[in-house]
Amino acid sequence: MFSKKPASETAPRPQGRTMASSTFSVFGSDIRITGDVHASADLHIDGHVEGDVTCTALVQGEGSEIVGAVKAETARLSGTVRGTISARDLVILKTARIHGDVHYDSLTIEQGAQVDGRFAPRAAGEDSTVVSLAAS
Repeated sequence: MFSKKPASETAPRPQGRTMASSTFSVFGSDIRITGDVHASADLHIDGHVEGDVTCTALVQGEGSEIVGAVKAETARLSGTVRGTISARDLVILKTARIHGDVHYDSLTIEQGAQVDGRFAPRAAGEDSTVVSLAAS
């Protein structure tokens, strides 16, 4: 009734994707980074970053802080940013506190968000990975 399977018949190991090929990175609330962050992956930041952040897509948690420029194709901000922001599609949530100029193609701001800076659409043909931004 119950038979043992030979060792050679164990379940095959998954092939293909490994953790190293992940396209999504998370910086937890206990993470504190000093230095620029450049990622080809999407980022979710809940910690503190002191330096410029460049990525494809950025999601910023409520309790997080970025002190430096932010460059991304898409960004969804709900924490504090002290620096210039450049994004194609930018969403500033009600808990966000922005201290710096904001450059965008598409912009959504929830009621209650605080922005201390200037808003300007990005120049025609401007690429977010090429733009030179300085922290405020």
